[in-house]
Amino acid sequence: MAGELDHHLAESKRLDQPNRKNGKSKKTVRSLSSGEFELETSRDRLSTFEPKIVPKRQLIITEELEGNILSMYALGVSTRGMRDYIQEMYAMDISAAEICRITDSVLPTVQEWHNRPLEAVYPFVFLDCMFFKVRVNAAVETRAIYNILGVDIEGKKDVLGLYSSENEGAKFWLNVLADLKARGVEDLLIACTDGLKGFPEAVEAIFPKTRVQLCVVHQIRSSMKYVPDRDKKAVVADMKPIYQANNEQQGYEKLLEFEEK
Repeated sequence: MAGELDHHLAESKRLDQPNRKNGKSKKTVRSLSSGEFELETSRDRLSTFEPKIVPKRQLIITEELEGNILSMYALGVSTRGMRDYIQEMYAMDISAAEICRITDSVLPTVQEWHNRPLEAVYPFVFLDCMFFKVRVNAAVETRAIYNILGVDIEGKKDVLGLYSSENEGAKFWLNVLADLKARGVEDLLIACTDGLKGFPEAVEAIFPKTRVQLCVVHQIRSSMKYVPDRDKKAVVADMKPIYQANNEQQGYEKLLEFEEK
């Protein structure tokens, strides 16, 4: 509702109307799931503000509306799609600008999460890049999303950060790792990567004592490039005893069996 009022005042300013905020009012409303409570809303000087989320004379509210808008936003639903859904489900007309103000309400929280302090040491981190279709300036583009999944001292997983770029490269990974260090990370014991050229050097430049381990999944995928389609299923099954061995000697013996077969 605060976003609605801000939008209304912005429109008033555009129309050169001398409108502004003018205190607050309260009313008792009843929620379908949370019972009765007191709702405080802001007023405007000219009394031309007509809120749509909870209209002036409405005493029963449908509180899941904003949550539905944010859920649709997270799923990539277009503004038009959200507007059509709200019209169908709630019989309510809402502008694209108002929807944007609601979705923008999550941005400070996202920024706070992205800049939050991290633990000093992570025994294990997975660093990988995935490609997604994203909307940029009204156009859909393919962007590289850099993901860092850490395992802390207690063995709990935590997404340490998400970073966006036009493509994947060791130079950008260097910036990502530098950001982790600036947020309090002092050491990564083992970093699991996909074997990107220059990646181990980028890790060493920021965390010189970190041991870089190639991801098993990526190694298997690389190996499959040289295997005919008809044999892939059998080869993948025969590789498991190698990387699931209890120690190096057992793994080497399984490798010899694999080579012979």
